[in-house]
Amino acid sequence: MTKPFWKSKTLRQMSKDEWESLCDGCGKCCLLRMEDEDTAAVYVTDIRCKLLDAGTCQCTKYDTRKLYVPDCVQLSPKNVSKLDWVPRTCAYRLLAEGKDLPDYHHLITGDKNSIHEAGMSVKDQTVHEQDVAEADHPKHITIWPGEPDVTPGGGSD
Repeated sequence: MTKPFWKSKTLRQMSKDEWESLCDGCGKCCLLRMEDEDTAAVYVTDIRCKLLDAGTCQCTKYDTRKLYVPDCVQLSPKNVSKLDWVPRTCAYRLLAEGKDLPDYHHLITGDKNSIHEAGMSVKDQTVHEQDVAEADHPKHITIWPGEPDVTPGGGSD
């Protein structure tokens, strides 16, 4: 029996389509983060990027997102293991760390909704970034399922 591509290839060996298919659609990477200036600790909020659709956890302008959000970081095989803020449950991060995909991942279940059903996405649990004053961002710090309460350091782009 042939192994699935994520078990037989490194991240760098994957085709663009294989790489893109790894995204589990959790939406956690599209949440605003706050960095403590003194400790460099990074906190995740429930505030979503203006391009994230709250109901689908998909970017509404994925192919052109950098035009609208210039500081959007595109994950790649080269940078995923260097970015401390990438969610602990992220398929890219898990594979970069030599781990397997979780049982609820759509490449295992065949169902893109399985991540939402497992409670591992931010679906319908976020607020739009334009609806929250910057001074109120600390009130929106959230600990998401499978994630630590704080990420030490910030990692690099």
